[in-house]
Amino acid sequence: MLAVLALISFIFALLLLWGSRRQRQAAGLPGGRLIYADASRWSPLEEPLYAPELGLTGKPDYLVESGKQIIPVEVKSSRAAHGPYDAHIFQLAAYCLLVERVYGVRPPYGILHYQNSPNTHQTYTIDYTPELEGALLTLLEEMRSQERRKDIPRSHQSPTRCKSCGFRESCDQRLG
Repeated sequence: MLAVLALISFIFALLLLWGSRRQRQAAGLPGGRLIYADASRWSPLEEPLYAPELGLTGKPDYLVESGKQIIPVEVKSSRAAHGPYDAHIFQLAAYCLLVERVYGVRPPYGILHYQNSPNTHQTYTIDYTPELEGALLTLLEEMRSQERRKDIPRSHQSPTRCKSCGFRESCDQRLG
């Protein structure tokens, strides 16, 4: 009787392990220890990563520690029709930069995971190169200089983007 109970417990443990691996793969997470998750259903929300010298704050969806590396993972609900979007690459690069500043470890890459539909997904590994970091720092400086301007023209024709904009109420160029 005890042997049967032990066997049932062992099979149950294997099923839990298998289910956990499937969830991890579905979320686009690499192997390693999960050290940060901005997914409220798993745990309380984590504090954002912050680099005061850059005025940069961010909350990656996950940080995975694999050996001495810390890998940021960003999960997107949008589709990636022909590869990752530039804005998403720069967002991931910002998380790589924040990981380096906060943890003192430079990620060699980050992961973008697109959930195209409930059963299909695409995962992209984005190398965090010195060139990408330089482009990010240039973009951040351009954003800061634009922020100081008084009159900034709208950069799109999308009413949907306007509806979700944080400056919607004070914008005299809003659509819809």
